[in-house]
Amino acid sequence: MKYCSQCGKLVALFIPTGDNRPRYVCSHCQTIHYQNPKIVAGCLPVYKELILLCKRAIEPRKSFWTLPAGFMELGETTLQAAQRETWEEALATVEQLELYTVFNLPHISQVYMIFRAQLKEPKFGSGEESYDVQLFNETDIPWQQLAFPTIEKTLQHYFVDRQSGSFPVRVEDITQSIKKR
Repeated sequence: MKYCSQCGKLVALFIPTGDNRPRYVCSHCQTIHYQNPKIVAGCLPVYKELILLCKRAIEPRKSFWTLPAGFMELGETTLQAAQRETWEEALATVEQLELYTVFNLPHISQVYMIFRAQLKEPKFGSGEESYDVQLFNETDIPWQQLAFPTIEKTLQHYFVDRQSGSFPVRVEDITQSIKKR
């Protein structure tokens, strides 16, 4: 960050009085620019024994498979964001959403929130951000072509939990060293 979004003057990075972290502060109007993690919300859409995955048509990880997910918009809840992203990427409608996995990614300042959801019917298609959308059996999941560690871990947990029929909310940290495969 170089310029103040309030007045357009230069900002400087320092610890403001009464704070304990470095912040960008405008040298002219004294606005403190707080930078916080971004929330990524998505779904694990299930239809009978099948999982809906999208093949990404955008960077990062273009042409890799993912669960439908994306950044929250202002004014929406995490549930609304997960449903919207599922519609935008897979043209699919989901219901019965339950929070399933939460991943903290401090090295890129993101928090992933993935909801288990039921696909209302096997109607779906490729949204603007997807080349392809398909339902997969567990044995057909393209494990080596998954876009992100958050997706891989969510699917791993789901297939283990499905055996017991119990789906506890899982909260994990993914650090840069874990991310590299």
